[in-house]
This record gives sequence, structure tokens and C-alpha cells, in this order.
Amino acid sequence: MATTDRRAAGPASATPDRDATPHHDVRLAAVAVAFAVLQLCYSVAHMDLGWDESVYVSQVDPRNPAAFFSAPRSRGISFLVAPIVSLTPSVPVLRVALVLLSSLALFAAFRVWEPLLGKGRVALAALLFTGLWITVLSGPEVMPNLWLALSAVAAVGWFLRARRDAPGRRRARTGLAVALAAAALLRAPDAVWLVLPLLAACAGVRAWRTRATAVAVLGGLAAGGAQWAVEAYARFGGIGRRLALSSDTEGGMGAHLGAGLRASYRALNGPQLCRPCRIAGPSITHSLWWLLLPVLIATACALALRARRQEPGKAQEPSKAREPRESREPGESREPREREGAAVTLLPVACALALAAPYLLLLDYAAPRFLLPVYALLALPVAGLAAHAVRAAGAAAGRRGRFAAVALLGAVLTAHLAVQVEELRFNTADARDTTVRYRRAANELGRLGVIAPCLVIGPRAQPIAYEAGCVSAQTAGNNRSHTTDDIVRAAARIPTALLYDPGHPYLPPYARGWHSHPLPGTDWLAYLP
Repeated sequence: MATTDRRAAGPASATPDRDATPHHDVRLAAVAVAFAVLQLCYSVAHMDLGWDESVYVSQVDPRNPAAFFSAPRSRGISFLVAPIVSLTPSVPVLRVALVLLSSLALFAAFRVWEPLLGKGRVALAALLFTGLWITVLSGPEVMPNLWLALSAVAAVGWFLRARRDAPGRRRARTGLAVALAAAALLRAPDAVWLVLPLLAACAGVRAWRTRATAVAVLGGLAAGGAQWAVEAYARFGGIGRRLALSSDTEGGMGAHLGAGLRASYRALNGPQLCRPCRIAGPSITHSLWWLLLPVLIATACALALRARRQEPGKAQEPSKAREPRESREPGESREPREREGAAVTLLPVACALALAAPYLLLLDYAAPRFLLPVYALLALPVAGLAAHAVRAAGAAAGRRGRFAAVALLGAVLTAHLAVQVEELRFNTADARDTTVRYRRAANELGRLGVIAPCLVIGPRAQPIAYEAGCVSAQTAGNNRSHTTDDIVRAAARIPTALLYDPGHPYLPPYARGWHSHPLPGTDWLAYLP
């Protein structure tokens, strides 16, 4: 039966190898530990808060004013860090706490897939995902994209397990609802895109065509999105108005066919925000994995569909045969259960494509972190494809062929990880340089007498104001929160500074009589009344 399952299930759904120890397999745990170590060695050295991070942290920081929270943002990541921020203002403590939490979350999210793929494939998928520079850099950051990625991995895995016997099915539906609620709290619009393939599976596949599964999907989305919806009415005039404002903030979401894809490729190895994205693309050696990814995914899907056609109905037969025995068990079996056929390949791919659609097709700029949920989901079928290649080599040439395939894949993976570490070092240094300039500017403003209560306006006002303990304000652009009259009145009451960037020379009329002061260690000036 084990041999039949291997032939029938396809690349990502084959029965786990015999060397997958059922009781004490530590491979996934080892990947999670390595993820934490990489973060501590590289990303945590970037200590100060970035622009978006300062916005998210300021919402729950009892010591500093909250920055303007624009329509596209969701508050899940602020809720996540709130207990830490309420206890200490230390950014290093916050970073280390997020390292531990992100590593535990990685382990928990990918572990959901072990009964579906086997422990070896799941560990490889987690390694592929954590091997990306943007994954390591995002771990200790106060940004939602990595956490959305892990929520998506868990949600799709629990969905696939929701067809199990009664005890396991109930647990899976609970996990599904919780994972989707987390995704909606973190990025409400993205959670809607994630849910669309799941609802399609509920409607079109008999195994998940149950009211309880649909309720878990919709209930989790509603529970997590409730706060976003309430805020839409309280602050923006309704859900439609908030979506319209979000589109304006993003530069007008629409049919930017090709522009988002080109921007994502150009920004593959940084910068962290490419807007407008007019830089040259990465070299072929540093982007080959990205260019090959569609080919690998198409191959995995084709193999899964071919296996399903060749062995019609066999994926369901073991399930029927095992149902009476499994229904008597009080909990999950320690041994991996029967595979879910092509679904373990096709559903994560469908969800990844849905999550990629708004960023590749509807935006004309890019940030590498936007596609983290896509990479996390696609790592699962790629790991299955790698296992299929090793198994096929073993079947064709025996142990020697299997060893050669493993050695080749290991060499390719090692070269890929070396490239990613190089990009990680470069982007970490770039992020550190940017945030150091924010801190230098904030320190100099304090020396000039701009101390709380105070106001900072102009370019980069949000991160520098947070560092200085001031209110930030903008009279134009995506973060417009005050009028010119508001600024003039505030400047008469409290210490006020206007940041001026010679690279974008514009001085508002009300500040043309103010005094300029250079901010050492930066390229900027500060104008004070």
C-alpha cells in the first residue's frame, strides 16, 4: 500500500520517506532554530525602528504620540507587539522578542503540514522559505507580511486537514478559523484574497463541501476583519470609502498589467521599498531562482494532476478503509495519514496566486516583503517536487542515483543560500544606515530644543518624530493629517521643526521665514520658527 500511495499521490503528496522518524523528528525544529540564529546574527543588528515600524509601534506605545494610521494599514502587528512595547521602550528587547516569536510561529505554521506531506518535506519547505534574505530581515521587524505568510501557511494546511475523521476535523476547523482570523487582523484585504480559493474549494470539491468548513472559513475572516471594518466606519466613512482611500494611497490600484511584475523583479534583492521603481534589475545569478519558480510550480502541478489521472479514485480508497479505525482514536495518529492527492499541491499554489495578484497586477511599485506569503506557500510544492526528483532518481538508478540527486540538490541549495546571505548582509546594512540617520536627526532636534510636547513635519516626519517623542504631521501626500492652519497654530504654541530634503526642494510658504539648521550625519535640514 505504501508503494501504491507513492505512485498515486504526486510530487508534493507522496508518502514520507522511511527515514522520517515519527516520534522525535527534529528537522523542522532545527530549521526554526537556524532561523532564530540567522536573525540574531544579521537582522537584529539593525536596531532602530524603520518608517513603517514607527507607525505600527506608535499606535500602542504609551510613551509617545501615535502617528497617522493610513487607510491601507491593519492593526494586527501593533496588537502583537503591544504587550512588549507596554513593558519596555527598548528596541533591542523588542527585536529579540520578535526573533523568538517568529521562530516559534514558523515551527507551528509548517508543522500543520506534517500529516499531509511528511516531516522531511515540510522541513525542506521551511528551509526554502527561511533561506530568503527578506524572510530573515522581516523576522525581528514590526511589519505584518511575514506573520501574514505564516498565517496563510497554517490556514491552508488546516483547511486540507478539515476533511479528517470527526475529532481531527473539528480541531482542523478551529485551527483554520484562528489562522484566518490572524491573517485578517494582520492584512484584512490580503486575507480576502487568501480566502477566495478556499471558498472555491468548499463549493467545488466534495471533500470540503460542508457547512462547518465554510463557516470556519467565513467565521475566521469575519472575526479577524471586524476591527478593520469597524475602524473603516469610525474613521474613513465606510468600507467602500476606506478601500477607495487605500487605492489612492497605493497610487491608484488598477490594471497595471506588467508594471507590478517588472517592479517586483527589479526590487527582488532590494530596496525594501521601490517606489517609483526605476532601478535596474538584479543580475541573473541573483535572480535565477525567481525566474525558475514558475517553471518549478508548473512542473509540480502537472505531476500532481498526472498522478491523479493515472490512479483515479485511489486517493479516496485508503481514507474510506481507515475511517472506522481512525474514528475510534481520541487524537491524531503519530504516523502521517493518507495524502490528500493533488490538493496538497494545487491548493497552496492557488492561494499563492491569489495573494500575488494584487501586488503583481494592480500596483505599479513593489517591495520584496509583499510577496512573502506567496513564497511561503510555494515552498511547499517546491519541496515536494525536490522529493519527487530524488525518488525518481532512486527508482531509475538505485541508491547511487538517489545519492547523486541528493548531492546535486544540496549543491544547488547551498549556492542559493550563499546568494541570499550576501543579499541579507547588503540589505541589513542599508536598513541600518537609514534608521541611524533617523536617530541622528531626532537627537539633533532635541539639541535644538525640539522636545516633547513638540511637532515634526515634512519628509520622513513620522519615524523622526517618533524617535524624538513628537507628534508627526503632513499637509499633503499619503499621510496627510493636518492643514496648514493647524501647523501655524501649533508652531505658535509648541516647539516645531520642518524637515527639508534638498533632494526634493520644496519649502512651504509658512516656513520661508524660519531658520535653517543642518542635521549632522544626514542630508537634511531642519527649519525652526
